Amino acid sequence: MSPPAPAASFEEHLAREITHSERMRMAVLAGLLGVLIVFYGLGYALFRKDNLLGFLTPAVFLYIIAVIALLLCYELAFRHLFGRWLRRGNSVPDAFRYLNAFVETSVPSILILLVSREVNPQYVLQSPLSLLYAVFIVLATMRLDFRLCAFTGLVAAAEYVALSFAYIGAGGGVVGGGASAAALTPFEAPPFYLAKGAMLVLAGLAAGFVAHQIKRRVGSAWRAQQERQRVLSAFGQQVSPAIVDALMRQGGEIASRRAFVCILFMDIRNFTPMTEKMTPEEIVALQNSVFSVAIEVVNRHGGVINQFLGDGFMATFGAPVSGGADCRSALLAARELAARLPVPIGIGLHAGEAVTGNIGSAERKQYSITGAVVILAARIEQLNKDYGSRILASREVLEAAAEDTAAADSLGQVRVKGREQPIELFRLA
Repeated sequence: MSPPAPAASFEEHLAREITHSERMRMAVLAGLLGVLIVFYGLGYALFRKDNLLGFLTPAVFLYIIAVIALLLCYELAFRHLFGRWLRRGNSVPDAFRYLNAFVETSVPSILILLVSREVNPQYVLQSPLSLLYAVFIVLATMRLDFRLCAFTGLVAAAEYVALSFAYIGAGGGVVGGGASAAALTPFEAPPFYLAKGAMLVLAGLAAGFVAHQIKRRVGSAWRAQQERQRVLSAFGQQVSPAIVDALMRQGGEIASRRAFVCILFMDIRNFTPMTEKMTPEEIVALQNSVFSVAIEVVNRHGGVINQFLGDGFMATFGAPVSGGADCRSALLAARELAARLPVPIGIGLHAGEAVTGNIGSAERKQYSITGAVVILAARIEQLNKDYGSRILASREVLEAAAEDTAAADSLGQVRVKGREQPIELFRLA
């Protein structure tokens, strides 16, 4: 069996989303074109007798309807073509995207050329037909490409200014219209059309800026989500959302490092005799009821449950994120667990330096705490059975938590299995 294909990169995912956006833009444009056909059809039916400014002649109506209908068919055909590329997993060639932008943006120019055969070009250049350039520039934003948006604005400006100079003339007056060489009105002055062309260029740049910002923010959101997912993958469900957010603010760094931590081990007392007559479902229900409370308590106090151990768990305070009072937080969590859990438990706490970070391979990594502090905390928890206690903590924990050791119930120097030197322990519950 062949190995699974690697996950698509952000660029590949974005390319597919841009193609989806292009297809949506074409659908929106096709809908607008359908509305225009209805609009011009109603306008011709209602006002053809008025011959408003000479625009509503049968020839003008046919030109507009024909061009819009052809563009509608073109958009639907290209949308289908883009859909086929998308289904095949192919990216849309840039040449097609620029060709499509050029064809669409040239539609107002084609309409101006056709209608000017029937109507004074000066009127046509100021008619609503010229506003169609703006429609295509605005819709170009959905291409999510600054260069395509700028290209759309440049094509619109170049074609509009070229038509204006072809009909008005560089010296003013409608070519062939018998007007004097001097510009008689502002609408016959070339600077007027140059200014409109400049506005179209600016509109294209503005649309490109908006498209770029949308694309950049989408990219930032994607990368943030991927980084958050990477953190969650490393920790599973061991950390609270607050710790994930803290890790994200630190850049999600979970490399191996030394850290001062407080380790808490908790164990359900007499678990085997307690569950001897229970069904497997009842045992799981008991574990879930205990661990749901434990997770909530540990998370709220800024700890991380690194692993569950059947009838207990190990939690770390101070890594991967330190709250500044980690031993104090661990003691608060231990006392709350002893007060809230409906089953007899034993808790052991010890503090010291440990190596923290991810271990494993590229396929699977797990956050781990390694060091003598972990082993000692586990051994301290086991001593609860000998002393009939529920919470035992080392002097290191109490001193780091700034608790008065004189007021605590000291058990004196206790020898712990696996350690040559005895360690002073305190019974807290």
